[in-house]
Amino acid sequence: MKPFLDESFLLDNRTAERLYHEYAKDQPIIDYHCHLPPDQVADNHKFGTLTQIWLNGDHYKWRAMRSNGVPERYCTGDASDWEKFEMWARTVPYTLRNPLYHWTHMELANPFGVKGKLLNQSTAREIYDHCNSELAQDGFTTQGLLKHFKVLVVCSTDDPVDSLVAHQKHAKNAGATTKLLPTWRPDKAMALADLDGWNLWVDKLQAASGVSIGSFETFLTAIKKRHDFFHQVGCRVSDHGLEQILADPYTAKHIEDVFAKARAKQAVSPAERDQFRSVMLYELAIMDHARGWTQQFHLGAMRNNSTRIMRTLGPDTGFDSIGDYPQAFALGRMLDRLDSTNQLCKTILYNLNPADNEVIATMLGNFQDGSCPGKIQFGAAWWFMDQKDGMERQMNTLSALGLISRFVGMLTDSRSFVSYSRHEYFRRLLCNLLGGDVEKGLIPHDMELLGNMVRDICFRNARDYFGFF
Repeated sequence: MKPFLDESFLLDNRTAERLYHEYAKDQPIIDYHCHLPPDQVADNHKFGTLTQIWLNGDHYKWRAMRSNGVPERYCTGDASDWEKFEMWARTVPYTLRNPLYHWTHMELANPFGVKGKLLNQSTAREIYDHCNSELAQDGFTTQGLLKHFKVLVVCSTDDPVDSLVAHQKHAKNAGATTKLLPTWRPDKAMALADLDGWNLWVDKLQAASGVSIGSFETFLTAIKKRHDFFHQVGCRVSDHGLEQILADPYTAKHIEDVFAKARAKQAVSPAERDQFRSVMLYELAIMDHARGWTQQFHLGAMRNNSTRIMRTLGPDTGFDSIGDYPQAFALGRMLDRLDSTNQLCKTILYNLNPADNEVIATMLGNFQDGSCPGKIQFGAAWWFMDQKDGMERQMNTLSALGLISRFVGMLTDSRSFVSYSRHEYFRRLLCNLLGGDVEKGLIPHDMELLGNMVRDICFRNARDYFGFF
């Protein structure tokens, strides 16, 4: 019987252990997609309690607590930090076989040094007090933690109307060891389902860009101006959170009419919304290509399922799920339109529904053009899939239908500064897959070949692919 969370955790054989400890473990991290607050990075923020750094904003933990019968006030409500943590500690024993059990104890071990002790109701106070005392140390500021985890680059997620003041401030910090770069996330530009919210956003865009927006053409001009500004501040990556890609046919005249209706807060039909999103996805992709950026598409989330909670708590509070949207046809049509004019930039496709893994993995090969290794990427398993089974399925599918050797590897997609255990988790699983294949005689026992492959996937592929340095 193997002990829980020892040095060979998730590593089933000697080859896997060697690959992890000798080649993967100490590789730096490029966190090319996350939701860390930029101001907390720039201000070198120090958290007062473990709850603030660990539970606030963590809808993974909130979902588990609700499932365990914990009232909402201990998740997102007015309970004290200690009360919220105590309720999480009571929940942890019930998360066995959920990745939260692994992540919880990995994060307590690193960076807090809590080893050989499981979190539960009886250990909660001791662990809480210990971690709070650690958080008071200089090494546990946001920049201190990023340095501890060897994070060289953090790409935050930013709206086109954001000022990027925090990024500019951080860039002037000569002592910082981590680059903070913005990511262009223009989802609100296409959100015609909420005309009041969309019009408020257009007003903000007008103010931020200095462009008077009276037509679709000037709307694009304003967006392009903000795109240029993001590039000046260091942005090299865009991101879209979509149910699915849309590539409906449209005419320029009709889009102008749809824009005018939306700006006047007149009802826009579902078909018109789809056409508007189609043109926007195309035009934004053209901007990304012109700047040499990488575009990312997070596909398949069914968001805000609870109307009651959406009214009371808003989005991103843990009421989303996997959707079963058709993905292949429109995705292929959009990528082909860009590729046909040589305007398809580097692209990463993230799939939330594992039923579509093979669809996404085979789509990559249609548009690889030899201009660089792995130009079109099957992105790391994300959200509900960034756990053992999901990561292994993504890597196995990519291995079977593409080149996992060219994979740009893991990201956190997190709001927490201690979530870099996800990289350790991913690296252990990667090494275990390769080690298992060696033990079965499926691939050669060539440690130089395998070790370089591991280093590439953990760090070097992302370093070379994104061009952040």
